Amino acid sequence: MKIELERVTPAEIEKRSFEIIESELPHPIDPSLAPIIKRVVHTSADFDYVDNLCFSEGVVEKALRAIENGACIVTDTNMAKSGINKTALAKHGGEVFCFMSDPDVGEAAKKNGTTRAVASMEKAAEMDRPLIFSIGNAPTALVKLYELIEEKKLKPELIIGVPVGFVNVVQSKELIMQADVPYIVARGRKGGSNVAAAICNALLYMLGRD
Repeated sequence: MKIELERVTPAEIEKRSFEIIESELPHPIDPSLAPIIKRVVHTSADFDYVDNLCFSEGVVEKALRAIENGACIVTDTNMAKSGINKTALAKHGGEVFCFMSDPDVGEAAKKNGTTRAVASMEKAAEMDRPLIFSIGNAPTALVKLYELIEEKKLKPELIIGVPVGFVNVVQSKELIMQADVPYIVARGRKGGSNVAAAICNALLYMLGRD
């Protein structure tokens, strides 16, 4: 069997990828959400996200406004942190944080019998800055965020809830969709740090086109 490769220059690869995604979408999608959905599909090569991604009402507009006003992003993995376009975020005064490897987080988790993700969210709640949470790995982080919101100790500008896995993953996402905060959630078991970073970048690139 002869294998034929597409002739695409390095500069055209991403553009061609999005053309393929557009041609293979299972159904039309909301134009205001399309940049996020298509970038997640581009990152994962998984068209299930066309239907799995859930958006609270007006979330894109609220998220873009928060970024423009200097919101910072807190992630639950250094992988997600490394994947977020920090230069684009810095143009609006924001920074990306991941506290998972911080010694005080490790000590707090051990002392309180929790995960590092829980201790990280507790540390983030003490920050006096507008915050976007981008969670791609730890459902315990989402559960803690829900608890902090219910206790009026935290009011995030946005929660991106896309942890991947099996134990309490589905439930933690459903909790966030019941919290009174803007959210972008990948319903079900799918997700990951790459998806969390992709959603952040999609929002940043939407601002970059303005």
